Amino acid sequence: METPDRNLGLDLVRVTEATALASARWLGRGDKIGGDGAATNAMRLSFNIVPMKGTIVIGEGEKDEAPMLFIGEKVGTGIGPETDIAVDPIDGTTLLANGMPNAIAVAGAAPGGSMYIPGHSYYMQKLVVPEGTEGLEIDSPMEDILKAVSKAKDKKIEDLVVFLLDRPRNQHWIDDIRRLGARIQLHQHGDIMGALMAVSPDSEVDLMIGIGGSPEGVISACAVKGFGGKMLARLNPLSEKEKNWLLDNGADLKEVMTQDDLVRSDDTTFVATGISGGLFLDGVKYSDKNTAETTSLVVRSKTRTVRYIKAKHDLAQLAKFSNISY
Repeated sequence: METPDRNLGLDLVRVTEATALASARWLGRGDKIGGDGAATNAMRLSFNIVPMKGTIVIGEGEKDEAPMLFIGEKVGTGIGPETDIAVDPIDGTTLLANGMPNAIAVAGAAPGGSMYIPGHSYYMQKLVVPEGTEGLEIDSPMEDILKAVSKAKDKKIEDLVVFLLDRPRNQHWIDDIRRLGARIQLHQHGDIMGALMAVSPDSEVDLMIGIGGSPEGVISACAVKGFGGKMLARLNPLSEKEKNWLLDNGADLKEVMTQDDLVRSDDTTFVATGISGGLFLDGVKYSDKNTAETTSLVVRSKTRTVRYIKAKHDLAQLAKFSNISY
């Protein structure tokens, strides 16, 4: 397996910046497909300047029949390291369409052949905890989970904040957390953001639990490895069609995977740019008709480097050189 010796993070963040800038105009317009289409087109065009032999192994959008970068699609200049690419042009398309916070543009990268490929597995159970949390299994009782995170972060259980998607399938965890006295953030969408917040020391969220997207799980693993957190995941099909596909393709529905199983490399890159304003990353801000500001995060696991980048963009100049409509 070829290992990239170049830090692609600053190249890839230009991709998520362009994606965020192209899709932010769709904030609150009620058009998920239009916003996702603008994001996907900008992401595809922006990948053309990244020095790598990239292959899209996760192109989120298939289960929602949304526009996407296709699995197997080649991206990059064709010169440089063989690289697996996982993307979600908009994590939170509904959030963007409804004018709600926390929509982000994200991408993950790792050496070629190192990423777990979910295929037609759309959902997995996940537990994401910060660095230093010990002794947990994916089915550990909620009391044990809260105690372990409380010890790792030196916080009282009642001061912990747990991120969950607000879905009936997650209700038993919600009930347990409330019974034990911890605090909860319920979100309609965006569990990549949840995993990111769970492992970042700059976030008020202390852990994430629940059933969310499988593609999002692999992308999240890139960030978890960069921050030094821990992730446990198990495939959790929500339909007979999904379950049968997994069984027909030899999947073990009892297997518990860690972040190191989801991405089998110590050299991962995770990049995210805020689209709508949120709890963790500011959204795109327009100061006049030709100027916009973005806030991005770049995380590299090989060096455990975390960068926050604020950038001002001249949209007219960008459009001249990128063929992207801003």
